[in-house]
This record gives sequence, C-alpha cells and structure tokens, in this order.
Amino acid sequence: MLTTGPAKKVTVYVMEGQTYHGTACYAAILDYLFFRGISDATVVRGIAGFGTDHKLHTSRLVELSDQMPIKIEFIETPERVQEVLPKLAEIASHGLIEVHDTNVIRPASPGEKQVPDVPAIKLESRAKMMRILIGEHDVWDGKPLYQALVQALRANDIAGVTVYRGILGYGANRRIHKDSTLNLSHDAPILLTVVDTEDKLRAFFPVLDQMVKQGMVVMSDVDVIKYSHAQPLPEARETRK
Repeated sequence: MLTTGPAKKVTVYVMEGQTYHGTACYAAILDYLFFRGISDATVVRGIAGFGTDHKLHTSRLVELSDQMPIKIEFIETPERVQEVLPKLAEIASHGLIEVHDTNVIRPASPGEKQVPDVPAIKLESRAKMMRILIGEHDVWDGKPLYQALVQALRANDIAGVTVYRGILGYGANRRIHKDSTLNLSHDAPILLTVVDTEDKLRAFFPVLDQMVKQGMVVMSDVDVIKYSHAQPLPEARETRK
C-alpha cells in the first residue's frame, strides 16, 4: 500500500489496436498490474496524436480506426516499479514507457480514523467432495431435483454446494443430452458439487437415496484451502457507572 513519501510515476503509451498474445495490449497491461497488486492504475484513450512513424491519428465519427493512442498510468514505490518494469517492457514492446520521480501526499482528514490492514488468514484442512450428476428435467416433489437437493443440503447444515449446468453429456442410458436453442426437449446434464466432512456427507446419503432415482454420486478426497480476513477485535466499551 502506498504511503506518504517518495514514489515513482509510470506512464505506458501503446496504440489501441496493439495486441499481446491475442489480447488488447492495454488490457493485458492492466490485468498484469492488477494481479501483481499494484495500488491502482488508470487507462485513458487519446482523441488525436502521432507516434514514431509520424502518422497522424485522429478520432472522427466517420472513422472506425483502432489506432488511437492509449495511456496507462500508475504510481507505486520504487521497489514495486522495478519488479514490474521488465514485464511491462515485454507487453508494450512497440510502445513507450516513462518513469518519473514523484511524491505521495496523503494527509488524513480531520477526525478520520485509520483502519489498519487486516492480514489474510490461510486455513488448510482435509475434506470430502461429493459430486451429484442428474438431469435438468429430473423432479422431486413437484420441483426441479437440483433445487430440491440444494434446499435439502442446506437444511442438513452442509457447508456449501454449487450447481453447474452442462452443455453436453450422456448418462447411464448412453443417451446424449445437449443444450441447443433448436431443441426444445433437451435435458441438459446438471452437476452439484458439495464439500464437507466425510461424516456429514455420509449422513446425507439416506436423503439422496429418497430423492435421486436416476443419476450418479461420486466421492473423492480433497484438500481445502480457505482464505479469510481476521476481524479486529471491537473496542472495549466503557461500562456505565
């Protein structure tokens, strides 16, 4: 996180139509800066300009040109800038990069309370993953089976479930199921992924036996890695006399 003091201002100039591995160059730079944890960055599009080829580029309504100048700008500590510069030079290979010394001034507003950064906590454990494969048209008690299963899992205090809708697949009867706008009778495959302890999942098996008439259930071992932020302890309240 940037603090008050010396810093570096970096400006990267590229052309709008310039690409890097099939992606717009400015978008690739922005993604790289974001995932490298750079404090913030701004992308602006020029309305006129020319580059090293001395060719004038202008933005006119009658032109659908993708050759307008693009500027990406960010401010970071000198150390972080040195880390990202080599990759930026690779992405903006035909552009221009400027680095200037600057100073960050962030005076706190009167009465503003500074909230300390809360470090992320990494929790690791072993668990079981249960995958339930059914059809989209499967029903139970008058409602789609996958919806009923989600409600049943929640009622049984299962940690969590995610429902995926497939676009192509086949089941035990080897009949192809596909998602097609031209086929009104399609029965797309549905996958429910559930993660919890083995004891809790096996305790849910009798419910599955009642609800799932045709499908498949798969159990496998998984490593659970969970990231969460520790909440600061609330300030002690003064007791009233």
